[in-house]
Amino acid sequence: MNNKKICVLGDGGWGTALAILLSRKGFNVTIWGAFPDYIAKMRKKRINEKFLPGINIPAEINFTHSLEEALKDTHLVILAIPSQYLRDVLKKAKKIFYPKDAIYVSVIKGIEIASLNRMSEVIYQELGNVRLGVLSGPTIAYEVAVGLPTVAVVASRDGYVRRYLQDIFITERFRIYTNNDVIGTELGGSLKNIIAIACGISDGLKFGANSKAALLSRGLTEITRLGKAMGAKTSTFSGISGLGDLVTTCISPYSRNRFVGEKIGKGKTLKQIQDRMQMIAEGVPTTKSAYALSRIYRVEMPITKEVYLVLYKNKSPLAAVEDLMRRQKKEE
Repeated sequence: MNNKKICVLGDGGWGTALAILLSRKGFNVTIWGAFPDYIAKMRKKRINEKFLPGINIPAEINFTHSLEEALKDTHLVILAIPSQYLRDVLKKAKKIFYPKDAIYVSVIKGIEIASLNRMSEVIYQELGNVRLGVLSGPTIAYEVAVGLPTVAVVASRDGYVRRYLQDIFITERFRIYTNNDVIGTELGGSLKNIIAIACGISDGLKFGANSKAALLSRGLTEITRLGKAMGAKTSTFSGISGLGDLVTTCISPYSRNRFVGEKIGKGKTLKQIQDRMQMIAEGVPTTKSAYALSRIYRVEMPITKEVYLVLYKNKSPLAAVEDLMRRQKKEE
């Protein structure tokens, strides 16, 4: 039994799946959630009915709604909080207590709307120069929880942190690669959700494989374009956290972002969809952030722009498709 204490901040599907994976490896794992009643329900029933239904949670996993209890004596802190709430949780942790010597890993795929910061930037701003890594890739929570073969990547500027996290997370069914491109890894994991919404809209409009292939290929182009302008390595976007994650999110029936797009393509409004969803589709706020970044960096992102107009300006999905298809002729 490994006596390292690991804390997962966030009781969503992905945080729960990682907690299960690490508990099976013998680690002492605690899941923190913001809502005491739901944490008590998970502790009693040993299942995350809202966010990871049908998966039993090992009896060895602890649950708490106390940040102080969750973070006390913790060696590794996994941040699995929705992107727009991360800063508030970190501010609360600072007021109470947080382990400055622990290693932190963000598994969040989003960009903060108010600041346009990536999650690693938010963490550094709130907690100072902690040892930090980012885990990303084509990782549907349900598939990881049931042990289907999956690959992911850990990115960090610190070589020790990369190797440490690789050893912590790797299993016979969860293969971990490493790189040092934190910017590219975070942007790949975040921006692909916008393209997944576009692919969902295509599905909702009953378009075919040709349409989805066009969105995937041209979507990757504009993701790479913005990433390069922001300092990422171009090669990262053809890897696990770029193309790999993009494909998975755009085709998986478990993809929340593709689901949102599909409902919009079928005529539902964003408010109608979100009112009935238990889980957060990170692509919705990320679309607003990415559209703002594209304007700041003067990067052409036509698919992102049209998704933004559909989500936030009530543009008709069909009108958005027509405008994309009628754009000025150009070389690939």
